[in-house]
Amino acid sequence: MYRSNTCGELRLADKGKKVTLAGWVQKSRKLGGMTFIDLRDRYGITQLVIDGGADPELLQKAESLGREYVIQVSGEVLERQSKNSRIPTGEIEIKVESINILNKSVTPPFTIEENSDGGEDLRAKYRYLDLRRPPLQRALALRHRLAQEIRTYLDAQGFMEIETPYLIKSTPEGARDFVVPSRMNPGTFYALPQSPQTFKQLLMVAGYDRYFQIVRCFRDEDLRADRQPEFTQIDCEMSFVEQEDVLNTFEGMMRQMFKNALGVDIPNPLPRMSWYDAMDNYGSDKPDIRFGMKIHEVTQLVKGHGFSVFDSCDYIGGIAVSGCAEYTRKQLDELTEWVKRPQVGAKGLVYIKCNADGSFKSSIDKFYSPEEVKAIADAVEAKAGDLVLILCGAKRKTQTQLGVLRIEMGGRLGLRDPHTFAPLWIVDFPLLEWDDETQRFYAMHHPFTAPKPEHEQWFYSDKKEDLERVCANAYDFVLNGTELGGGSIRIHNAEMQSRMFEVLGISKEDAEYKFGFIINAFKYGAPPHGGLAFGFDRVCALFGGQETIRDYIAFPKNNQGRDVMIDSPSRIDQSQMDELFLASTVEE
Repeated sequence: MYRSNTCGELRLADKGKKVTLAGWVQKSRKLGGMTFIDLRDRYGITQLVIDGGADPELLQKAESLGREYVIQVSGEVLERQSKNSRIPTGEIEIKVESINILNKSVTPPFTIEENSDGGEDLRAKYRYLDLRRPPLQRALALRHRLAQEIRTYLDAQGFMEIETPYLIKSTPEGARDFVVPSRMNPGTFYALPQSPQTFKQLLMVAGYDRYFQIVRCFRDEDLRADRQPEFTQIDCEMSFVEQEDVLNTFEGMMRQMFKNALGVDIPNPLPRMSWYDAMDNYGSDKPDIRFGMKIHEVTQLVKGHGFSVFDSCDYIGGIAVSGCAEYTRKQLDELTEWVKRPQVGAKGLVYIKCNADGSFKSSIDKFYSPEEVKAIADAVEAKAGDLVLILCGAKRKTQTQLGVLRIEMGGRLGLRDPHTFAPLWIVDFPLLEWDDETQRFYAMHHPFTAPKPEHEQWFYSDKKEDLERVCANAYDFVLNGTELGGGSIRIHNAEMQSRMFEVLGISKEDAEYKFGFIINAFKYGAPPHGGLAFGFDRVCALFGGQETIRDYIAFPKNNQGRDVMIDSPSRIDQSQMDELFLASTVEE
């Protein structure tokens, strides 16, 4: 073998041993007559030392080494005179007796260290070099540990890991599909799966009552920090279960992952919150409960005072921001412009300063007495020194805007510590969403989600108001303001599934074309079943204290969906186009 030990392994207890190491030259420096080399592999860094009185050939080799050269060295482990407490091997060094240059390297385009001088685009182009850096090594090591914890836990719970196809039928009900032309069936296309949803349900019909898969999925959608065109799910399904069984099983999995990977204990049991409470109190179906700053409705309290902005609105709500009563007019103007941005969409912002001396100053003093302003502040649970921020408009839209504002203020106040974890379950989602533009219902989750049993009477009603009351037998796992996973108890009989397609405006012919295989499967004794899927990339990122998932994926895409390292996507040869019976309408 090329090495007896790794570069992160040796300690003071190994003093006097003869060892052989192999790795990359991190840096080389000369101090007096001594040459010091930092040798790196994915396990760590070990300092090498070459005495100025060493063999001339050895000195010449050491002098020739450049950054990122791959070398093999042999020598003796010594106690280091000037110890480095920042690295685990900082108490020892290797007195080099021989150097073997295994491969030379050109000068890398950026420094391969903890903090690189390379920009994001440059590091993406040379991703194989960026992956040598310790932050990415730690990220991928965490991903590996979490994957092992998942498999260990689910295996102990009786789950089987079963692979499902990547080339499937296109059923464009959610995000856009990636499609693949079929050479053997001209004019037809496969789709890459957005999830294995129908296949895992078919596995339940087939009798495999506990299935899981750490599976690659694909969605052709606009990208952001926590979204990639290809991503990984922890996909699971169980038969003969109710919602409580699913939540308990996967709460246990997350508890084991937190404990074994991070040494963190999470609450047992986890908090649960209805979708309606989440929207009313946090303005989000994925609330960050690491801090308070709840939303409070003040509609009835502020209407009817001659302030037309409030009088013309359906809903008025506010939040109390702790310790921000000293915001200047400039800061308040900046915050007002911030909420007007398209990403938030508010038309303006009303504020109340709750001064330390008990007085109040607001942007609506003209319309409300000091006693009335105090009543508004009390209604949102503001204290002396707090800043009350108020938005108004349509109820759900305004709550969402307040939720975005709440997260922004939580970030500005340092209340969103990435190493503090506050998980919870969100339950009792609406089953359906009405769209005014298309005048039809859409499934809030997907067309296979079952209604709660106690709401089935409304589900079979023809009245719009009844259908809007139906709650889904669904649940989301939320951590620190991010949805990490979601699922539901599924529809398992053909009659209810047909009713769902009817409510969604999917004709019998269209349903048969898109989902005929699963509708037919339900006719052959489908068991009650349910499950969920976690976004594995997001799990890794949040466990690592990050918001972006890219560092936890070995070879991610950029915001344009491109891999700049391999220059993909790219055009294909005309002969390939002809073979697939394709023609391009894009001008060269």
